[in-house]
Amino acid sequence: MSIRQADESDFAAIWPIFEQIAAAGDTYAYSQTISRQDAYQVWMTAPARTYVIEQQGQILGTYYIKTNHAGPGAHVCNCGYMVSHAARGRGLAAAMCEHSQQVAVELGYQAMQFNFVASSNEGAVRLWQKLGFDIVGRLPKAFNHPEQGYVDALVLYKWLA
Repeated sequence: MSIRQADESDFAAIWPIFEQIAAAGDTYAYSQTISRQDAYQVWMTAPARTYVIEQQGQILGTYYIKTNHAGPGAHVCNCGYMVSHAARGRGLAAAMCEHSQQVAVELGYQAMQFNFVASSNEGAVRLWQKLGFDIVGRLPKAFNHPEQGYVDALVLYKWLA
């Protein structure tokens, strides 16, 4: 498997992954009916960079990296990760997170923050903690899970420098 920076043409393969995850509504705070154009904006245009993880030319996952806040907070980045349902359980999210931390340091970031992780996304929470992220905040009932109702959203943080 390899991770490389995405280009515009990769969105054709990213979109089905994004659409399926957004439609499920259980991990990301995107509209479950987000348009392809809006998804392109949030995943490909707004971030500083977007990457894909692929095997034998097939894109299995993707992540973005962007500045979390401007000005005095510009040394902290934010990332989002998505793995196709067919490729889950193969360590892709861990590989992308580790890669993103290296990229973050190369881009001059000193910390990484995940702003809104659904507490019900237990696998992701466990993985981020295993990779050195601390839960530094809890937003009570901030995420409206389609099956579990209102669950907490977590803020996770890791100092990279």
